[in-house]
Amino acid sequence: MQDTIRVIAGRCTVRHEADEHTETEGSVVVLVKPDNTVLVHDAEGYRPAGWLTRADSVQLSMSEESFDLRAMTGDERLLVSGTDPAVAEFPVTTAGPHVGTCPSCGESMVRSAGEVTCLGCKTSYALPRDATVTDSTCEHCGLPTISVTRGTDLEVCLDRECEPIDAAVESAFDGAWACPTCGTDLDIARNRTLGAQCPDCETHYPIPNGTVDGTCACGLPWFETAHGGRCLDPECSTGTIE
Repeated sequence: MQDTIRVIAGRCTVRHEADEHTETEGSVVVLVKPDNTVLVHDAEGYRPAGWLTRADSVQLSMSEESFDLRAMTGDERLLVSGTDPAVAEFPVTTAGPHVGTCPSCGESMVRSAGEVTCLGCKTSYALPRDATVTDSTCEHCGLPTISVTRGTDLEVCLDRECEPIDAAVESAFDGAWACPTCGTDLDIARNRTLGAQCPDCETHYPIPNGTVDGTCACGLPWFETAHGGRCLDPECSTGTIE
């Protein structure tokens, strides 16, 4: 994927072919983003005069006198042709709130679209949906730390390989609860989802995004979540806290 945004300005005809065909004409600015999003802006307002988001393909042919751009996604097409084009390219990055400094290159790190990305070296780290980036840094690698709730509030490194969430949950709860079926201590293990698993009967209970707040009448821990209280066992018929 290109890491620049291409800007084309000129007198253009813009044709959008989808369920209904539309055609406009005027002096416009065409932006082609690194993710193949194409935006056509005229003189008024913030809304594009034409656009195609994340096109499957963008083809551009041009000369000193004219240009022709074709963006396509399935049966949808955005066609822009014009004369006397002015063309420029500018480096671009993702944009978002500042959350720290990259220990590798010293540039700012921002949070955007479920990731934390360095604006310098472009390294990115995926974030759990419920994670909050803290003001602290990891003592091992210098990256920002994140706060997540998995039975208890945990603070771990942004880099999963440096300090995995699974390992932090295991340290907090491995062997802390007993299997209601056979009484064996439950291990913290990942079986598609992170959960408490009985090593004998192999029953697996996914750990919800919440905080342990007591014990269910069945003997398993009770969690307070954003959607209310619940037993570790999502199919628990007791559903009451002791």
